[in-house]
Amino acid sequence: MIRAANAYAAGEAEGVALVLSQELSFWGGLDAATGRIIDRSHPDLGKAMTGRILVMAGGRGSSSSSSVLAEAIRLGTGPAGIVLARPDPIITVGALVAALLYGTRCPVVVCPIDGIATGDRLRIAGAGAGAAKVERLATAGG
Repeated sequence: MIRAANAYAAGEAEGVALVLSQELSFWGGLDAATGRIIDRSHPDLGKAMTGRILVMAGGRGSSSSSSVLAEAIRLGTGPAGIVLARPDPIITVGALVAALLYGTRCPVVVCPIDGIATGDRLRIAGAGAGAAKVERLATAGG
C-alpha cells in the first residue's frame, strides 16, 4: 500500500503504527516525559507513542497541545511521525517548533487512514510542505 499524502511538517520517518481509536489532545493527554497516553477517558490509555508512527483522525483541541508535542519530540519520547485523516494546525505547529528549536523532525502528513492498523510498519516521506507519501512496509500480522 502506498498512499499519496500532503505534508504539513516535512521529514521522513519509519516505524510501527499506533492507530488511536479516538482523537487525542496532547495537553493533559500525553505524558511528555514517558511518551504514554495519560488521558483517563481515552480508550488507548497507557499506550506509548515513543518512536511509533501515530495515526489518528485529528487532534482534539487545546492550543497548548503543540508545546506538549514539541517537548515530547525534544525528549525523544514523542512519535517518529504522525499520519492524520484531516489537517490539524496545532499538531503541525508542535512538529514545526520541534524542528526549528531542537533540530528534531517529526513529519506530519494527511491522507486517508482507513486500512492502517496498529502494528503495521509504515514509512512517511515528505520533502517539504506539499506532496508526500505513506507506505505500508509490512502488516501487523507479518
